[in-house]
Formats: sequence, C-alpha cells, structure tokens
Amino acid sequence: MKLFKIRKRKHTDPTAIQNSCNSLQFVKFVLVLFLLPSFLSAQNINIIPLPKSIVKSAGQFQLNSNTIIGMNNSSLLPQANYLQTELQKANGIAIPVDQNEVKALIDLQLVKRDELAGSYTLKIEPNKITIVSSGNDGVFYGIVSLLQLIRTQPVGTVVNLPVSEINDSPRFQWRGFMLDESRHFFGKEKVKQLLDWMAFYKLNKFHWHLTDVDGWRIEIKKYPKLTSVGGIGNKTDTLAPAKYYTQDDIREIVAYAADRFITVVPEIDMPGHATAANRAYPEYSGGSTVRYPNFTFDPANEKTYQFLGDILKETHSLFSAGMIHLGGDEVELGIQAWAGRPAIMDVMAKNRFSDLADLEHYFFKRMADSVTQMNDKVLCWDEATETDLPAGKTIVFWWRQNVPSQLRLALNKKYQVVLCPRVPFYFDFIQDKSQVSGRKWNASFNSVSSVYNFPYKEFPADELASSQVLGIQANLWTELVASEKRLDFMVFPRMAALSEAAWTDSAVKDEASFNERLKSDFLLYDKAGIYYFDPFDLSTHPEPIDFAPKIVVKPVVRDKHHKHGRKSKLSGKHSKGTHAKSGSGDHHSKSVKRKKHH
Repeated sequence: MKLFKIRKRKHTDPTAIQNSCNSLQFVKFVLVLFLLPSFLSAQNINIIPLPKSIVKSAGQFQLNSNTIIGMNNSSLLPQANYLQTELQKANGIAIPVDQNEVKALIDLQLVKRDELAGSYTLKIEPNKITIVSSGNDGVFYGIVSLLQLIRTQPVGTVVNLPVSEINDSPRFQWRGFMLDESRHFFGKEKVKQLLDWMAFYKLNKFHWHLTDVDGWRIEIKKYPKLTSVGGIGNKTDTLAPAKYYTQDDIREIVAYAADRFITVVPEIDMPGHATAANRAYPEYSGGSTVRYPNFTFDPANEKTYQFLGDILKETHSLFSAGMIHLGGDEVELGIQAWAGRPAIMDVMAKNRFSDLADLEHYFFKRMADSVTQMNDKVLCWDEATETDLPAGKTIVFWWRQNVPSQLRLALNKKYQVVLCPRVPFYFDFIQDKSQVSGRKWNASFNSVSSVYNFPYKEFPADELASSQVLGIQANLWTELVASEKRLDFMVFPRMAALSEAAWTDSAVKDEASFNERLKSDFLLYDKAGIYYFDPFDLSTHPEPIDFAPKIVVKPVVRDKHHKHGRKSKLSGKHSKGTHAKSGSGDHHSKSVKRKKHH
C-alpha cells in the first residue's frame, strides 16, 4: 500500500544541501523521512486477504494472560469464545472472557452504522484493542485479522502487536470453495480443517458436492440404500467400502461452519450424474448408453419426482443455508438413453415437447419448484440457465469460461450469478507447467498468480459491476485427488489467492505484497502439517501423484510400400486431438463439455 511518493532531486549540489540544512523546511523533511518507515511498514502487516486500509503508528499493545476479552452485546459471546480458543491453540495464551465491557482490553463492539456486510474496524492502541462492526460477521472477521497478526508473531506468553488501525470491507459477498466428495471421500476431520482455513481467509460459502456417479455421500433415512449401496466405491475403486456422512455428522459440520460464519451449501445432482443413486434404486434410472450407464434419472416416471422430492426434504432439514444446489449440468452425456422409450415419447407428446432438451428442462423446473416450495433458493450450473426458473430464487454458477454467452444469458434473465470459471478456478487443474498429474485447458493451467488476479482486466466491466454477480468460487473435483496430501497440494496456497481475489478491491491489490505475506503463511502451513505447493521454490514440496497420468501411445502406421517395417512419416506423432488431451486425463478435452468429470 503506497501512501505517498518521495521525488528524488535532479541535482545534488553540496552547497545547496548545506544551505537546506540550516532551514526549518529541511528539519521537517528529515522528520518525514524518519517517520516514513512506520507508515510503509503497514505493508508488512501479514493479513490475507489484504485489508482496504491500514494505518500503522508508533507503539505496541502487549497481549498476555492478563488481557480480558469483553463485549458490548451478549450476542458476541460466541465470537469472544472463538478468539479465546484460537489464542490458546495458536500461542498457548489463556485469557479470560468477561461480559463486563468495563474490564475489556480486547473490546468487541456491535454498533449501528451503514456498511457492507462483513465490514469491520480493528483498532490496536497501546492500552486497548477494539473491534467494531455493524454485524457479528464483521466482528468475527476483525477477530480473524487480529489472529493473523498474532499467529505471525513469535510464540510465547507475551505477544507484542503494532499500534495500528485497520478499516476493511469485502469486495464480494459470495466467497466460495467447493469440495467434491463423491469421487473420493475425505471425511469429517478433513472437512473441518478446510473450514478452519476458509475462516482464516474470510471465505464464507462451502459448496459440498455430495452425490455423483461414483458415490452417494449423504444419509437419507427414507432411502437407506442410497448410502449402503450407493455409497460403495469411489472413482478408482468400485468395491471400496461404503463411505458417507450420517445426518448427525452433517449437523455437526454445519454447526461448526456456522460458528465460523460459513454457509454450507449441499449439492444433490440431477437429472444427470445420478449413477450412484441408480445403483441403489434402479427403478428410477433414466436408462443407459454405452459410455454412460444409468447416468440420468427417469423423467417419465412420476415416482422419480416423489423419490427426489423426499430426498430434498430431508436435505433441507439438515442444512440452514436456505439454498440447495441441483446440479443440472452435462445431462447431454446420458440423455440419448431417453430417446425412443415409449414412456418418454408419451410425456413429450402430452407436453408438446420438440426435443429431449425440452424434457430435461421440464424435469429440472419441477425439481426446482420442490426446492422453492420449501423457501429455499435453487442453485445450478450454467447449463440450467436455459430452464425457465424463477429469477428471484435462482443462483447460476458460471463455470464454462469458453461459453461467455451463458453468463450473459443468466444476467439477462435476472438470475444471480457466482463466477467459478474453470480457468482459473478449478483447483484440480495443475498450477505449474512442471506438474504432470491434473488437468489443463489446452496449454493453460491455473497458477497461484492467475487465481490472484481474477477478475482479469479483460473481464467485461458491465457484467462484473452488475449487482447480480454475487461473487466468486473455486471448485476442487477429485477424480485425480484421493489422498489428503494431494488435496492439500492442490488447495494451498491457491485458497489464499482466492481469498484476496474475492475480498480485496482491485484498486488496492498488490501481488508483490501478497507474495511476501504468503511466505509468512507457509510457516503456518508447516506447523499445521499442510503439504502445500511452493510457487517460489518448486523443490520444497515435490508434486504428490495419486494417479499417474495416462500416456497415449499411437499405433505404428506402416507404409504399405515398404516391406521392412519402416515407419511412415506420420508414425510416432501426435494428432491435434491427442495433443489437446495430453496431460489432462482421458476425459477432459475441449471438445467434450464434461465438467465434474473434470
């Protein structure tokens, strides 16, 4: 953060300088130079995401066991307890909480003022720390900034904090991260760890992809075979024991997230990506194609709608988000299984549908109505923009960066939008050209820098400025991620870059400053046992590979005019199609519209 510049003199005449020394003006100039480091050192306050404004002054606040946390409103007690607990964990300092604000040396204050949700002021004075906001979430984010300052100080029973004032507010209200646990399951403790880091970086939406082709991970009591049968297997082992979250597990995680002001958004995918559910209850399958067996639900079976409606009701009862993600993407991969079936033809004739896409939209609209009738919003991937969904109750996730028309269509239809284009926000993409396991978009990959710099300058300003754009989100699909080590490597430090892209206004973003602050966080990753990617030294943590990339070997093309087995000029070369897929797995080429199999 540059507060001001000092211009260099063009001439260095010794006589002129001596004369200046005798003037009051020069004394003032020296004083400014003397004080300048204390202003510019605000850059060294290691907070990610970078706050809107930091002003640092002389002096320190000494935090020790005599420090008392207080508040001006009893509703802040959970946030006070959170600060108390995190201080104990991070620095071993046990400090009391007392609701009598008079005793407070760390004073949490709710006030009435007009500001964006999540805004806060953190003021550190020699004798007191005050965190002020108009909402509990803002007070929490002020606490997080304070904890970041504390955690980057030497561990001990006394922590010295620089006197400073931070005024801050978020750029976007949706700051999301999505985890796919259908392909590979990671479990409650890993999810909690991710939620802790999301809170540390002021991310506030956890999108939980719980159902897909490879496994059903949420307990539905009315249909127990969804987990006992549908929960068996994963992307790489179809016989792996059933793994899923019980309803008690889910309630625990939702409450844990809520304590950190993170909303957990469940995704129950339909009408495609339904294979795991159809293994458990094949009577609701929409049929099979050679490549995609039982990929869809049956839109011609009235009992399908009751079955899915029951699932959505139980899902609604477990989550406090007020929204359910219904997927709605890549249905075309399995939709040909519907073609020609008598029941399908009857439904199409009855409703005067002209093609199978009309039937897909009919299905999705009916299931969306089931969600809105529970007073929840409907969330969907950008393919579902084609469906006639209620504008005030729909949030579209734009993921296909190569189809900008879908973003424009969503905005034109007055839907709210979350930007999560796979370039740069798919964290299953590799992050450096040296890496071999993971996806690319042709030659593009998702570096820490590319995540940090989104939204790019080339992004349409009118679309970005639209009030319909809620924010941004990164997605981690786990076809090639089976271990916690690999998961950490793909998430960190890109989660930090995501947080600054989502929170910090572009006018104050500074990538060089971010890189320096990020290096401080590496010490925290080390302490937490996080196996992270180090973009500054690739040798620090070599790439962990759960699954070796597939190598496409073209058959030898022999020239029929030669009898001695010599290769033709074409042998051994990659076609354009093969080259486009190189290094990205066997199912992510540009020509195929698959996403989650991404």
